[in-house]
Amino acid sequence: MGTNASILLINKKPGLTSFSSLNDIKRTIDPKVGHAGTLDKFARGLLVVLTGSMTRLNVLFSTMDKTYRAEIQFGMETDTLDPEGQVIATAALPSFEAIQKAIPTFLGTIEQQPPQYSALHINGKRASDLARSGKEVEMAKRPITVYRFIPISYEQGILIADIHVSKGTYIRSLARDLGLAAGSRAHLIGLERTSIGPFSLTEAVDAKETETLVASVSQTDERLSRVDSVSIFEIGEDELFRVANGAFPNSCKILRQSNNELFGALYSTDGVLRAVADMREGRLIAQIHPYRKEIVG
Repeated sequence: MGTNASILLINKKPGLTSFSSLNDIKRTIDPKVGHAGTLDKFARGLLVVLTGSMTRLNVLFSTMDKTYRAEIQFGMETDTLDPEGQVIATAALPSFEAIQKAIPTFLGTIEQQPPQYSALHINGKRASDLARSGKEVEMAKRPITVYRFIPISYEQGILIADIHVSKGTYIRSLARDLGLAAGSRAHLIGLERTSIGPFSLTEAVDAKETETLVASVSQTDERLSRVDSVSIFEIGEDELFRVANGAFPNSCKILRQSNNELFGALYSTDGVLRAVADMREGRLIAQIHPYRKEIVG
């Protein structure tokens, strides 16, 4: 288990949880699989999926900033802050001018209160489970950053906007708070994640399209090279046996040195990615093996 290491860009469909979206990848690529950044069931868009030993690199991808195309319904707020919840408050629709005036107050680093219906844990239990059981959940505010919030259109009480945020930002909470700031109420009715760090939705594939999914495995090393906290090294023929047996190389040639180095990608002289190392601890954390097509099915 966990031998087919890859970085995949998947286009999640609405109506599926992020977890269930991984089922086809488990069957086709590797049973060991994880994703970096959950999308709500009603949402769609980009998931960065890691398989095999690449799952150990989750920290690299889960901390990246993200962009979204959001659809915000004004005039009502639901308990879940999304279209699947129950309406708990209503208000008159705000003018577009009121919304435009409120948006700048959310730019930069702000304190945000996460939704009660979320996967965050409170005293060891999910906030969403506590909320569904009828218990009052006090969600502590936490700092997030909104880099960009650009309105695209506003018709019949629905605002469509492109939003660029830091990790840990809840677009549902932004919708709620924008509604209040504009003198109304609001909730999210549609959400598409369009990018994660340097990765775009335009590159993503459907996990159910097996041939395309398998073909995308070969792009793993190129995707890893886009991560700015990964340095790139070349190891000689005399180091291959050592690395293949899980040992950190005695020597390697620097091809690219990251200023924010966390990990190092180790390539052989023929340009093949052989391993990923934790450069601070001087140990291998992921060995890269050739993809075994015979497991497809």
